[in-house]
Formats: sequence, C-alpha cells, structure tokens
Amino acid sequence: MIVNTEQKQLIKTARITGVWYLMMAISGILGFMVFHSQIFVSGNPEQTLTNLVELESTARIRLLLEFAIVLSQALTAVWFFKLFKGKYEWEAWTLGIWGMVNALAIMISAISIASAIGIANSNVSAMEDKVVLIQVLQNIISNAWGVGGLFFGLWLFPMGYIVIKSKRMPVWLGRVIILGGIGYLISTVIRYAGIDLSFNRFLILPASIGEFWMIGYLLIFGIRPSNE
Repeated sequence: MIVNTEQKQLIKTARITGVWYLMMAISGILGFMVFHSQIFVSGNPEQTLTNLVELESTARIRLLLEFAIVLSQALTAVWFFKLFKGKYEWEAWTLGIWGMVNALAIMISAISIASAIGIANSNVSAMEDKVVLIQVLQNIISNAWGVGGLFFGLWLFPMGYIVIKSKRMPVWLGRVIILGGIGYLISTVIRYAGIDLSFNRFLILPASIGEFWMIGYLLIFGIRPSNE
C-alpha cells in the first residue's frame, strides 16, 4: 500500500514536471523561433530599431514569452530535482542547479529585450545612439542563448544518466538525451571557435528529439516503479 502511494505520488510529480517542460518547449518555440525574427533582424540594428517602435506590441509579446521560458525552465529544474532526489540526490542536485543556470542565461536575454524596447521607445533624439545601443543589446541576446548552449547541454547529462541508471524510463531515452547534451556542447564550441560548418545546427537535433520524448513520457507514463 505504501509502495503504491509513493508510486502514485511520483507519477503525479513526473506529470507536473512534464507540464512545466512542455510549457518551456512551447514558449521557446513561439518566442525564439516565431516572434524573435519578427523584431530582431540579425546584422541590421536599424531595422530592429524600427521594428521595436512600429511593432512594440509584438516586441512585448516576445518579451513575455521570454519570461515564460525563464519561469518554466526554473520550475522544470525544480520538479526534476523533486522527482529524482530520492535515490539519486547528487545527480538530482546537479540537474536542478544546471537547469537553473539555463534559466539565468535566458533571463539575461529577457533583460536585454526589455532594455531594447525601452531604449527604442525613449525620448532620446539621437538615432545613432539608439542604433548603437540596440546593436549591443541584440548581441547580448544572441550570445546569452549562444553561450547558454553550454548549460543547455550540460543539464542533459545528469538527466540522461539518471534515466539509464534507474531504468525507470526507457534506457534509450537516456542515451539520446546524453547524445543531445554532447551535441549542444560541440555545437557551442564550434560556433564560438569561429568555425563555419553547414551541419552545425544538426548537432542539437538529438537534444530536441530526446527532450520531446522526455516530455511525452512524463505526461503519458510518468515514471516506472522501482525494481530495487
């Protein structure tokens, strides 16, 4: 009876984790892949400035979605820690801490987006000054996500390790997640080493597959009973 109660509670925790993870994925897709390019034009701070003024409502939606990513990432990290801390405390702490670093990296981007909106719509009359500041903030946003790739990859290692070690989720799920973590790290290093490789973006594909697989498993199945 106690085992059944504990298992039901773990399944509930797993599904809540899955909900936060899904929210992070949805807000990330909408914010970074859908709305971001509507406002922030790479290599063109003048057009970005124009967009921030003329499409201020869209820019604020982009900012709110960044808030959603930060909050859902932080909550996902906390709930993963809660889910795994029973028998894998050290790994769960690592997963939780590295997940929170992800949230901090994205928060830097959110601060920069908010600053860009404020500067673009301020009373400063010198357009040249605005363009320079927008360019700086645009680079910070890009690099917050780019350098953040280190920890976007690192937090997948303890996640995958726990899945493989515990066998409470499919072992291949854990392997794909770890492969995704490796891909993130290599992709980030290649980008900042100044190496232009056409296939670089495909290195994070295993991470996307693994994370959506994890979301689906958490929401549908939760977590298997312990064999120990």
